[in-house]
Amino acid sequence: MKLLEGEAALVTGAARGIGRGIADALKAEGARVLGADIEQADVRCDLATGEGARRLAETAIARLGSVSIFVHCASPRRQEGQHVLALTEAQWREMLAVNLDAAFVLCQALAQHMIASKMKGRMLLTTSLHAESPRNLPHYSAAKAGETMLVKELAKALGAHGIRVNAIVPGAIPGGGFNAPPGMVDRIPLRRFGTPADVAAMAVAVLSERFGSYVTGASIVVDGGLALHNWIDPPQI
Repeated sequence: MKLLEGEAALVTGAARGIGRGIADALKAEGARVLGADIEQADVRCDLATGEGARRLAETAIARLGSVSIFVHCASPRRQEGQHVLALTEAQWREMLAVNLDAAFVLCQALAQHMIASKMKGRMLLTTSLHAESPRNLPHYSAAKAGETMLVKELAKALGAHGIRVNAIVPGAIPGGGFNAPPGMVDRIPLRRFGTPADVAAMAVAVLSERFGSYVTGASIVVDGGLALHNWIDPPQI
């Protein structure tokens, strides 16, 4: 039997990169998946507003009948020039809105649905190594740090209802807004960049009850050992 047979999942940021990789992996393990993105996906939505996030939760429940798995990968594309002295207020607000605000609104709405349905729900937020280490992109690092604490708050509050909440922490996964600088691969102990499939395999494990049933409130790093190095040089400002 497949790991996620009979499950129904909502995945944001599912048009590309890690989000698409996780959506494909969930399908391969038997889950029915509704992919959402501002780009081409099963559902097109803008998560920069609370209204968009609330509407997506309602749409997912209506289309799937129920949602037992939620994965939040949506994030605006980040640019290396968006350092602390160049970042605009609009860029700051959009990054936090899509990553953190939408995560809260969606998790709250889906938790209410899961509790009412008396199901063992699972939630997974995609964070970053830079939730704890500066990235020269203050809006991105702040958003991911906020998501990391949100995971802990949700896990503590929802555990008694049988709902598990975790974060997955990718390392260097080229594409999807990240372009690797020259020589970076040499700083990774496993000597290769990661792929969306690497992250998706761990996501499936922690979302499954077979392998992840006693895991909640955790940030699971999938980085080939990259976090062992402080590899981002300070910006020239």
